Amino acid sequence: MRLRHLRVHLYLGVLALLSWGLVELTITEEEGRLIVPPHSPDYFSTGYRKWEMGDDGLLKNKLTAERMTHYSDDGTTHLDKPLMFFHNAATPPWVVNAEAGILSADGKDLRLNGKVHVERTGGKSTKPLIINTTNVRVKPETHYAETDEWAELISPPNRTTGVGMKLVFEQPVHLQLLSKVQGKYETK
Repeated sequence: MRLRHLRVHLYLGVLALLSWGLVELTITEEEGRLIVPPHSPDYFSTGYRKWEMGDDGLLKNKLTAERMTHYSDDGTTHLDKPLMFFHNAATPPWVVNAEAGILSADGKDLRLNGKVHVERTGGKSTKPLIINTTNVRVKPETHYAETDEWAELISPPNRTTGVGMKLVFEQPVHLQLLSKVQGKYETK
């Protein structure tokens, strides 16, 4: 009987030693805190979509991207191949696409980086318009965009180029090239 008790105590002792060893091998919660490098993503999404409605309940603008990555340190949202639609009741929507973009933490500023293509198809009272440029700053709330870079405006058969551009997508649409403006216009 004593041998049986000795075995049980021996097994319990070995089990206690193994448990203590496992505890030593595992990292406690305090020691295991990860050091997050600055400007690291905290979440991401593929196939990102965001809609904004106006006071009248109609679609005001829509933003899509192939991939969205959010950074917690500054609250910015980085977008791969963003595509933005600005809707007006009177005209076809403006479609803005770019290679990349960064949306500010408050969602009020969108920087489109790389090549930017803006297009509005023709409508009953509007002619089609294509704008090619780079590095555009967009204010989605006010339907405003601007760039300091070269811009090309194409409204077939006319073509105008210049450096620097300001554009208001809402009615009345306002488009302004700021300097070095040149154009080729076809007359009837």
